[in-house]
Amino acid sequence: MTVTATSVDEPDQLEPQPRPVSRGVRLARRLLPAATAALSGVLLYVSFPPRTLWWLALPAFAAFGWCLRGRTWKAGLGLGYLFGLGFLLPLLVWTGVEVGPGPWLGLVVIEAVFVALVGAGVAAVSKLPGWPLWAAALWIAGEAARARVPFRGFPWGKIAFGQADGVFLPLAALGGTPVLGFAVVLCGFGLCEIVRQAVEARRTRVVRRGAAAVALLSFVLPVAGAFAARPLVSDKAEDGTATVAVIQGNVPRAGLDFNAQRRAVLDYHARETERLAARIKAGEVAQPDFVLWPENSSDIDPFANADARAVIDRAAKAIAAPISVGGVVEKNGKLYNEQILWDPEKGPGETYDKRQVQPFGEYLPLRSLVGAINEDWTSMVRQDFSRGSKPGVFTMAGTKVGLATCYEAAFDWAVRDTVTNGAQLISVPSNNATFDRSEMTYQQLAMSRVRAVEHSRTVTVPVTSGVSAVIMPDGEITQRTGMFVADSLVQKVPLRSSETPATRLGILPEMVLVLIAAGGLGWAVTSAVRGRRAGDL
Repeated sequence: MTVTATSVDEPDQLEPQPRPVSRGVRLARRLLPAATAALSGVLLYVSFPPRTLWWLALPAFAAFGWCLRGRTWKAGLGLGYLFGLGFLLPLLVWTGVEVGPGPWLGLVVIEAVFVALVGAGVAAVSKLPGWPLWAAALWIAGEAARARVPFRGFPWGKIAFGQADGVFLPLAALGGTPVLGFAVVLCGFGLCEIVRQAVEARRTRVVRRGAAAVALLSFVLPVAGAFAARPLVSDKAEDGTATVAVIQGNVPRAGLDFNAQRRAVLDYHARETERLAARIKAGEVAQPDFVLWPENSSDIDPFANADARAVIDRAAKAIAAPISVGGVVEKNGKLYNEQILWDPEKGPGETYDKRQVQPFGEYLPLRSLVGAINEDWTSMVRQDFSRGSKPGVFTMAGTKVGLATCYEAAFDWAVRDTVTNGAQLISVPSNNATFDRSEMTYQQLAMSRVRAVEHSRTVTVPVTSGVSAVIMPDGEITQRTGMFVADSLVQKVPLRSSETPATRLGILPEMVLVLIAAGGLGWAVTSAVRGRRAGDL
């Protein structure tokens, strides 16, 4: 008998099941991008003055790009807002030094919306080839919008203003703050893509050469461009030199209430000028060709008050040189923040009225609404300042001196048109006493350093309470004062009349970058729509 063996099916081998992910791990994974976005914003803040850690902007944008890549626009909106808060909350804390946290928090909440919109856009374009290019252009488009609205804009915190000590600074001479900022952001997003490509190649053991090359170029080209732009930066005199004196008279005390002691502020600046005149007479320092006083150095209208006029006259005669005096002047019932050219023999002559006046500082938008929230805020700005309409360029002892008063230094156009109107030197008269010893002074000083390179001009910064400085056309600070001390700076500086590409091109580089951003966003939206239609078929 033959026994036939029958096969018995073996039971199916069970596949190992993945371990269940704990609730805590799931929560951590969801919170990690949010925490990274906020912390990378803080990292970007740390890259700004008074610190010289400009290079931290690159890992800050690399981490921000990691958070956004491949996400939905809604997720990008939220992550962008967190990045904006992490950056702007510490950067702008000085806005609440004397008025409390309300205005500071309100400003940050509004300004972070622009960053949120950029985050949504970056998330959308992050799926495109060469996404660092589109993403960096979107950031500059966001800065362009923030510099214009609301209330004529608030460009504080432009990436370019954190790069006064960095290798990218020469790019300011090539295309102004938009090109400088674009290069930094592109390099940061390029760094993100390099790391991402390296991780993917290690995981899959496949190198996507085209994508890797684009990532590498996104990082390398901005750095190479910065080194290539170095010949545009020069501190050589083209029109001879001028000896300039910068006066810092100090204020009786810091804070908003220093305006209650306006006569004391004027007296302090006159006294420091006369002290400098005595040193000149003793042969300790050189005779200046002209003298620069800060914004608000005479809050008493010298046209309406004979005593204020006499004080300035006496100081001008003592120093034997024309003085640019910062005054608060009333004309036809309107208040102006004015620079007055004061000749030692002829008295007051040319004037420049500040054009970009500061909302909530020099004028109060939505006055009735603000008053309903807090009456104390309306009392701080009892009368609105009016705006001037013409660029300020004084001829002082034969030198064309361009004027950008304090807040105006943050606006590209307000500095550029002094140069296009013939300025051989730029002065940024300022009054920072309101903000005590906060970082605001150093942030603003960095802006002036960037402007010096952008337009290849010596920039002087006379400030009531400091920090006053003399900045060479290459961005180097050659002299500076301390804070809340009376002091003066005298220096022979180069005069220049040639225009950099940034000066000549004006707003064009920014417009091109905005168009690139719009093109990338349009491409991303079109691709998303086509993808949905293909999925429906």
